[in-house]
Amino acid sequence: MIRINLDVMMAKRKMSLTELSEKVDVTMANLSVLKTEKAKAIRFSTLEAICKALDCQPGDILEYVPEESPKGQPNS
Repeated sequence: MIRINLDVMMAKRKMSLTELSEKVDVTMANLSVLKTEKAKAIRFSTLEAICKALDCQPGDILEYVPEESPKGQPNS
């Protein structure tokens, strides 16, 4: 699964959802979907704007987390 650490980066930069929304020209509702990890996709242009506003790299926001497999079974 892909974990979205937008809330972590916003906290590190002391930036509110409202402020980020204004800087990246994305609605607060859409940013909230990202922040709560309910998004199924993100446009590169949106990711680029978020990284610019938060002065970070995409890897600071997106993180791959392997899913746990049943005991004794390798991850596929």
